Amino acid sequence: MKLIFSSVVNGCRHGKLIEVGRKGSKSLDIPGCLLYTRTGTAPHLTHDTLSLIEGVPEPVHLTLSTLAEHHEVLEEYKEGIGKFIGMPDSLIYCAQNDPASPCPSGYNTNKTVSVWGGGGRIELTLTKFMAIQQAFKPDWYHCMADGEPLPPGSSRKRINKSVDRTLGFLDECLKVHQNSEVLKDAEIIGVIEGGDILEERLRSARETMKRPVGGFLLDGLQGESMTDDLKLDLISSVTGELPVDKPRLIHGIGKPDEVLECVSRGVDLFEGFFPYQVTEQGKALSFNFKYKVDPEAEEEKSLAVPLHQVQDQQLSSTCTSVTHEQCEKNHIFAMLHRNGSGDNDISSKTSDCDGKVKAFSIDLKNEQFRDDFSPLVEGCPCYCCKNHTRAYLYHLLLTNELLAGVLLMIHNLHHYFAFFQSIRNALKDGHLKDLKELIAKQKV
Repeated sequence: MKLIFSSVVNGCRHGKLIEVGRKGSKSLDIPGCLLYTRTGTAPHLTHDTLSLIEGVPEPVHLTLSTLAEHHEVLEEYKEGIGKFIGMPDSLIYCAQNDPASPCPSGYNTNKTVSVWGGGGRIELTLTKFMAIQQAFKPDWYHCMADGEPLPPGSSRKRINKSVDRTLGFLDECLKVHQNSEVLKDAEIIGVIEGGDILEERLRSARETMKRPVGGFLLDGLQGESMTDDLKLDLISSVTGELPVDKPRLIHGIGKPDEVLECVSRGVDLFEGFFPYQVTEQGKALSFNFKYKVDPEAEEEKSLAVPLHQVQDQQLSSTCTSVTHEQCEKNHIFAMLHRNGSGDNDISSKTSDCDGKVKAFSIDLKNEQFRDDFSPLVEGCPCYCCKNHTRAYLYHLLLTNELLAGVLLMIHNLHHYFAFFQSIRNALKDGHLKDLKELIAKQKV
């Protein structure tokens, strides 16, 4: 596995991973994301419906949380999990925990870690962990790690223990890995822990760098246990220590603004769980990532005077019943829409019934969409937007139809993958700052 960079500017890395996978025949653009799965399947989708989506990433993200209890079946199958789940040609990455279903804390020990599957808690010894990897035969996997989210105010002793345990697990995993005929062509990823203490993060990174790992995983940063500023400072400090020639993955980061901040700090690969989370809430991703202004599109918008005149009239009529601050915000959102910062009828932000603004997505369970016969996002080429309307999705969600999840997942994955393509284009064109500013306007 080799990294070839097209550009590295102010820590942002744009390029390609080549000679990836057991046969060394795969390549992967960075920055990029993984295809999130549960029990080896993209949620709500069959392989046929997944094929309707453009830009599906090469790496498939599997988690032991959803698959560990089936490892005995895979041991008997003997041909690896890629073929078992119907994705024999995909790049398989196996992670310990499911980012969409965080594990309770307090169950890891010096010799075991715990994951939660459909049947409850599964305790993994290092022997069992590595037996699962040998049964799954992934292309990448990260070492066993004490990476549970630590609650705010965790003691330095507990954080120190997390780093020591993970380094110990890595050493033991490497011993098995290097002596395994099955895993000899797989890459093992070192895990960097350290909670919210910079010294521990750096110690974890420096010690992990001394081991023969194929890449690095920044773990334990998911959730709301630390402020955004602290989290970003820790990421900057850690990536500044890591060698430039190996990929950096991060767990638990998925929101568009957070992704861009991490890309700016040298992170290469992200989990793809965010579209699933949005889908489960009955929402559709609608944020605008088109940082380039299309002159023809702008001219068409300028001719569509009646639309924004109606919006302004509606806004003016509501100003008598809301505060001046709320009215000003509403006018700003309307301006963003007319200036191209939104690419759907209700802009990239949507107000719900109590006036709170929803960032990056629209809530299709809201009754305002009952008679809205426009696509989820104007101009979106995905199957859902080309064939169905917001009103139809509202109906499906209201009646609890399974098709709602299918159509939303198709759209949300398409939108999210296109966002990552936009990041790569912005890095190539030198416009990452413009993209970050565009996304920041759409954040709550």
